[in-house]
Amino acid sequence: MNKIYNPKKEDWKAILERPTKTVADIEATVNQVFEEVKGGGDTIVKKYTEKFDGVSITDFLVSDDEIVEANSLVSVELKEAILLAKENIDTFHSAQKTEGIEVETSPGVQCWQVKRPIQKVGLYIPGGTAPLFSTILMLAVPANIAGCNEIVLCSPPNKEGKIHPAILYTANLCGVTKIFKVGGIQAIAAMTFGTESVPQVYKIFGPGNQYVTVAKQIATKHGVAIDMPAGPSELLVVADDTANAEFVASDLLSQAEHGIDSQVILVSLSKVLLENVEKAIEEQIQDLPRKEIAQQAIDNSKLIYIEDAETAQELINEYGPEHYIVCVEDEGSYLSAITNAGSVFIGNYTPESAGDYASGTNHTLPTNGYAKQYSGVNLDSFMKSMTFQKISKQGIQEIGSAIELMAEAEGLQAHKNAVTLRLNSLDDE
Repeated sequence: MNKIYNPKKEDWKAILERPTKTVADIEATVNQVFEEVKGGGDTIVKKYTEKFDGVSITDFLVSDDEIVEANSLVSVELKEAILLAKENIDTFHSAQKTEGIEVETSPGVQCWQVKRPIQKVGLYIPGGTAPLFSTILMLAVPANIAGCNEIVLCSPPNKEGKIHPAILYTANLCGVTKIFKVGGIQAIAAMTFGTESVPQVYKIFGPGNQYVTVAKQIATKHGVAIDMPAGPSELLVVADDTANAEFVASDLLSQAEHGIDSQVILVSLSKVLLENVEKAIEEQIQDLPRKEIAQQAIDNSKLIYIEDAETAQELINEYGPEHYIVCVEDEGSYLSAITNAGSVFIGNYTPESAGDYASGTNHTLPTNGYAKQYSGVNLDSFMKSMTFQKISKQGIQEIGSAIELMAEAEGLQAHKNAVTLRLNSLDDE
């Protein structure tokens, strides 16, 4: 890993740069696929599935028989683990329900807010080098709690034209409405425009590679909302001599194995810890089945020594990590200082993997610095707030003159007239 000691602030931007392509590098490809899918529907989706996934699919919709078969292929032990995780995720997200509010802002002026579910949502579940069935739990569970009517799931097929059994089992368990064997840009485009097979949705959720990330951003130009610009995974750990170097190394590797464009960073006030973690990474990486992927990510990652906590905290907020592990003696100061992070993990016995799977928090989080302005997925992500108001005769008299004055000052006479007519009618009574 790249070791950096007390970097100057003017160098932080370059040091903390993510190893990702810019939108411009791949936007042309995404736009081409979108335009073709918009005009050609399933035929074009089939074309790009053959091109990108290397398989010809005649029917994108997963059948009931395929779901039954998948159910038989998932071990009892894995099913039990998925059920435990589902229960914790359900508990945490159900607790996020809030009551509507109702206020009388002025005498006779009633205002209230009600939340309604988004009716049609699309879930994108990566299934290439790692079939992320855990992401279904993170998306379908809150979607069901919110009350979404239609939950569509797209995931790329393997070379045999199938989706991983654990993905199908989990999707069926969590109440997904329809499952489609479609991945990549063409999946996002299909959910954006709708095809003969894939329904159009109102909002798209889920992580993916850089092409999927750009495709989701392009989808917003066509009237479809997205959860966030979630791209390659990343982790920042801050640790001191109270941290277990082997634990820290395992956490860094757990994110590095996601993909070659993942990034992990260790920030520490201890040079000794940096050295020990580096050694532990070298040892642990040898036994990983995804060693080659993890190694390329590690090559893009950093070990950063900072000599004081205040500077370390400032650098961490500047980075805005997706996942942030705090493993220091004075954890309180780091927790109070953090303003930009997707999800925070505290102490030697809180691995980031817990949030990925079974603690109950959501693992669909902002990456690439978007933690500075985006929240991770939560129950409200699947809902929208609607406001209502009802004004009585007394109410319009209370606020009417203020509305007239403000409308006139903005040069909007019809706005003023809408109030004046009502006030005059009351004067005639």
